[in-house]
Amino acid sequence: VQLQASGGGLVQPGGSLRLSCKASGTVSDITAMGWFRQAPGKQRELVATITTDGHTNYSNSMKARFTISMDSPKNTVYLRINNLEPEDTAVYLCNADVVWFQRGIRNYVEVWGQGTHVTVSS
Repeated sequence: VQLQASGGGLVQPGGSLRLSCKASGTVSDITAMGWFRQAPGKQRELVATITTDGHTNYSNSMKARFTISMDSPKNTVYLRINNLEPEDTAVYLCNADVVWFQRGIRNYVEVWGQGTHVTVSS
């Protein structure tokens, strides 16, 4: 599985963005996808995750302005960010939980995309 994130850029405070993360490869092995972010000088933090059957989970601090969604036919996960704040400036990374069975043994790997930069500034 490979992930390609896009949609970042320079946005003014109060604006909105929709980030996309497109999966390719053996996408049928994906069980969940998520968005994380890493601001300069800070640790990576969870934004939100979504399972392939639509269950979502958000970081408590991001429930109000962030919306994760999945377009399964397009193998794409989106992250909508409203009312952007300068503190949202970060690299946004998508990841996927990939699970497959081989000879009855469950295998798991977490795959990461390359990230897309979001800068919120006037």
